Amino acid sequence: MEIYCLLGIPLSGGLFLGLWGNRRNAPEINALFSFLTLVAAVALTARIIAHGPMVVAGEGWFFIDPFNVFLVALTAFVAFTTSLFSRPYMRIEKEHGRLNDKRLRLYHSSYQVFIAAMLLALTTNNMGILWVSMEAATLATVLLVSLYRTPASLEAAWKYFILCGVGIAQALFGTILLYFAAEKVLGSGGTALLWTHLNAVKAQLEPTVLQLAFVFLLVGYGTKVGLAPLHSWLPDAHAEGPTPVSAVLSGLLLNVALYAVMRSKVLVDGALGSQVEGVSMAGGLMMGFGLLSVVVAAFLIKRQTDVKRMFAYSSIEHMGLVTFAFGMGGPVASFAGLLHMTMHSLTKSAIFFAVGHATQKAGTQLMDGIRGLIKTSPTIGWGLMLGTIAILGVPPFGVFASEFLIITTAMHEHAWATPFLLLALGVAFASIFGRVQPMVFGETELPALPHQPALVPVFLHLGLVLMLGLFIPPYLAQWYRQAAALLGG
Repeated sequence: MEIYCLLGIPLSGGLFLGLWGNRRNAPEINALFSFLTLVAAVALTARIIAHGPMVVAGEGWFFIDPFNVFLVALTAFVAFTTSLFSRPYMRIEKEHGRLNDKRLRLYHSSYQVFIAAMLLALTTNNMGILWVSMEAATLATVLLVSLYRTPASLEAAWKYFILCGVGIAQALFGTILLYFAAEKVLGSGGTALLWTHLNAVKAQLEPTVLQLAFVFLLVGYGTKVGLAPLHSWLPDAHAEGPTPVSAVLSGLLLNVALYAVMRSKVLVDGALGSQVEGVSMAGGLMMGFGLLSVVVAAFLIKRQTDVKRMFAYSSIEHMGLVTFAFGMGGPVASFAGLLHMTMHSLTKSAIFFAVGHATQKAGTQLMDGIRGLIKTSPTIGWGLMLGTIAILGVPPFGVFASEFLIITTAMHEHAWATPFLLLALGVAFASIFGRVQPMVFGETELPALPHQPALVPVFLHLGLVLMLGLFIPPYLAQWYRQAAALLGG
């Protein structure tokens, strides 16, 4: 079945590349496994669209519905385009002496394991296995972040491991509390943690225990989302790890962690059954953490000198915005949150692709050392500039549409939050545009590059973001609406 292919292909790829990942054609093999994973994701998506949600395997260990299959398709697509980008990027890193064959084998193998762990987290029906897969994704990314073995990269990897380890421990405690509440209704055994079973009896679960469980789950998985004040690992991991890792961290892992939070929120909202001033207890917490993340990240962006750190703080800002949207709830806000997840994943990964080539050519990640990209490499320059314009929410790119929906919903339902959102978005816009503009159009004495890099993934992503800003196909809009309805929208 499609689900077994979806999970088996990247696991097989990780094993194969762990044994033979130091061969010259390993980047192509990595891309091939990623492409096969994408094919399996497309087949699974087509089946869900045609036949609706389904429970798979025995007692229902896997559950696929419009919400997670949307993220499965997005994850497989970005993983594939990132593997295409990493082919020339990692070869240049080897030529520059930053990597050797042994570390390249570790990179390719860990990359496939990382993708498999995220897809398992998205498709499992068991909240315990969800926790295990998130831990597996953490361990895989620790190896990827520390790939260069420099003091800074090792420090960033340890910081990531410790902070996310503490966070995932909080999520484990929340999962235990969830089982404690479910056991009284569903009985003991592993099936008490199946999300479909929990969702069916959520109104019978003990509200107080569910509230406490959600606090731990939000703090635990929120650490991996990068929500302030639990965000400090994220800029270091982005800055010190290889750029393809930055792309999948920002574009994929943050989404998967937020997915875990949203699955928990559905259960808590069902258990409480009542709302105060239109906002549930879980929604209020998510709005608070989301708004804090948007504001903190926007003002920290101004202080950055490293281009990858700057865009890492931008990821914190946008994930805060998505968390705020899901916290508000309702059909429009949930639709906007899902749309913004899509736009951010596509746009931010495209930006990191362009940034990766720019930093390789300049030999530095410091923005003051990168100038005149439009002269030395017009492809990189335009890719970075268009990506920046897109992520800042300039129309007609899709980020504008999702941000517009989120802000107008906030103005209508939570007017008190609107000034904070507008201020933070304005500060982030001025800071990022002011830094990127001289990187692209500034004066430089460097000669033009003899060969332009292949940036097909950059313009493919930005083309999709532009298309979705101008027109969302009816079947995709219906997909978002179905997923929003599952979230209580």
